[in-house]
Amino acid sequence: MNPNQVPNGFVKPVPTEEEKGKIEELRKLLGPLPEKLSGFCSDDAVLRYLRARNWHVKKAAKMLKETLKWRVQYKPEEICWEEIADEAETGKIYRSSCVDKHGRPVLIMRPSVENSKSVKGQIRYLVYCMENAIQNLPPGEEQMVWMIDFNGYSLANVSLKTTRETAHVLQEHYPERLSLAILYNPPKFFEPFWKPKTRNKVKFVYSDDPNTKQIMEENFDMDKMESAFGGNDDSGFDIHKHSERMKEDDKKRLAALKDTASPSLDSLSFLSVSDGATSDSAHLASEDVSEDEHQPHGMKVDAEVSKPARQVSQ
Repeated sequence: MNPNQVPNGFVKPVPTEEEKGKIEELRKLLGPLPEKLSGFCSDDAVLRYLRARNWHVKKAAKMLKETLKWRVQYKPEEICWEEIADEAETGKIYRSSCVDKHGRPVLIMRPSVENSKSVKGQIRYLVYCMENAIQNLPPGEEQMVWMIDFNGYSLANVSLKTTRETAHVLQEHYPERLSLAILYNPPKFFEPFWKPKTRNKVKFVYSDDPNTKQIMEENFDMDKMESAFGGNDDSGFDIHKHSERMKEDDKKRLAALKDTASPSLDSLSFLSVSDGATSDSAHLASEDVSEDEHQPHGMKVDAEVSKPARQVSQ
């Protein structure tokens, strides 16, 4: 068995010597970190930030520093089901019981069933869902799948403030987390908005188009996929069953955190070093409203996880 192959069949790329050098260079810019934050700075995590900034080490370091400051203040890993349960009632975002053929978690999104006007509440729930999906990634995987159901969608469902905040959170704090986005029965005018690099991760599927339905069969076990997406599972979204799954995941996550002290901003050594950045780490915690290319030869730069949200909003 390939030593870099994990049980789901995914072969994890081995960093090149040049990539390893950039990882070490970025770590030096970060300096020592509290134990609780070190887990967010694994080699795989650092590589995601480097890719998101086209392998520009200083820009990637700045981005990662902002995420670490944000995590200290926003405490996303401590958000629990009881805090966001009201936001979840309609099934506007939830982790499906179905995974893709690589075992990656699938986040179902239904913009037409938005049930809240609180941007702060919506973003808090989005962060909770992202953290839960990451918690359920298979070994060796860093990315997830989004399944966006446009049934009943209209432009009236779009809040520019929420779209802007969503793009900010996903771009700045969850870079390179998207493997594949399935847009199911989207409005036709969506298709031209996607840049070629981003479009590699975005697939348009129409229930009346056999050619695009094949995309679903290639990526999922259709016996386990919801019937709303052409699958054979008629169970649909059940808030009671979903809440029990989330509460169980919360217990596991909090149990893993209980013996590790929560860091403070004072514990981040890099805060004393000015890199010309203006921190926006407290931005989402406080508000509630109703690149140079430095790419090593041969490296492929993927689109950031947030670009779908940003492109649609333009």
